[in-house]
Amino acid sequence: MTRVEELTVGELAARSGVPASALRFYERQGLIHSRRTTGNQRRYSGGTLRRVAFIRASQSVGLPLSAIGEVLALVPADHTPTREFWVRASACWSERLNERIERMERTRDRFTECVGCGCLSFERCALVDPGGLVT
Repeated sequence: MTRVEELTVGELAARSGVPASALRFYERQGLIHSRRTTGNQRRYSGGTLRRVAFIRASQSVGLPLSAIGEVLALVPADHTPTREFWVRASACWSERLNERIERMERTRDRFTECVGCGCLSFERCALVDPGGLVT
């Protein structure tokens, strides 16, 4: 009998909108956790929905799974991230997100210049070779 507070991988996928294959990947990466039934089926706590929502929201702003995992590692596997946790994580990532925004703005500006120039030269184009690695 399935416990009321637990979800199968299919139920978690349906409720979160995340494919079961992605949920299994998240589990292999240690981002979410399940227990196994005697039949070796996964069962997720209801709080896993919140972890999945946190992962998806974090990914939507461009944070890599490695960074998300570092923060989720601070929350015990059997605990649901709270609002206070989200606020602390957001504060930690503000600087990283601001740097990403600045990088994207610079790339946008360079792209506009490159489209106007049209050269896309490996030797001269700051967009094609931003670090000046091509000689």
